[in-house]
Amino acid sequence: MTLQEQFEKQGNFLFKYRSYLPLIIIVAGLLVYIFPLLKNPNPSFTSYTILVFVSLAISFIGFAIRVYTVGYTPANTSGRNTAEQIADELNTTGIYSIVRHPLYLGNFFMWLGATLLTANGWFVVIFVLVYWLYYERIMYAEEQFLQRKFGETFLRWAEKTPTFIPAFHRFVPSRYPFSWKKAMKKEKNGLVAIFILLFVFYNIRYSFKNHHFSIDLNWIFWVTLLTVLLYLVLKFLKKKTHILDEKGR
Repeated sequence: MTLQEQFEKQGNFLFKYRSYLPLIIIVAGLLVYIFPLLKNPNPSFTSYTILVFVSLAISFIGFAIRVYTVGYTPANTSGRNTAEQIADELNTTGIYSIVRHPLYLGNFFMWLGATLLTANGWFVVIFVLVYWLYYERIMYAEEQFLQRKFGETFLRWAEKTPTFIPAFHRFVPSRYPFSWKKAMKKEKNGLVAIFILLFVFYNIRYSFKNHHFSIDLNWIFWVTLLTVLLYLVLKFLKKKTHILDEKGR
């Protein structure tokens, strides 16, 4: 098997199981986060509060990228499918005119923000390296699939469009209007994940400070509760109604 074939095979495997990567990051992050708290059960909240807002800002950059990307794409492209690659057409306008893999760029910022909650610089560095190695294979496999399906059209687009770092000067407006219905339906998971993780990490620290399990009924609690309720409503609308359905999206 050639190296190219190996890369594509590995990429397809990692693509299929990419939804499990966040679980590994969360478990590892919790271990890295809790261990120092066991040695110092009276942690400071002043610097951590600043870190919370930095984390939220970075995560919301990633979330905004994903919402923007998904909202402008047609059906059967840029999905959360895991069984196999799907692309009824090649997205080349909108955010896809400045970067080839905007969803993975969005994921990177969302999870970079989450890793900051561990308050461990080395864990953040390791996350960046692991993320790149993991998604490099997936991006390679996806592009092999797109090249075989769209041929010269893909090659012309890939030649002028960066893989991961956007070239903003190349922006071309999307050929589709923005769909809030699709964005809400597809990206509700990301929003609730941001605040649940923030809630968990913050209240672990709060519990250590109080020397027993505690929940701080501050703004984090209430915003997390609201996002969970919003998630449940959108989940219900998606499963039980056609309110969020939109032809061709």
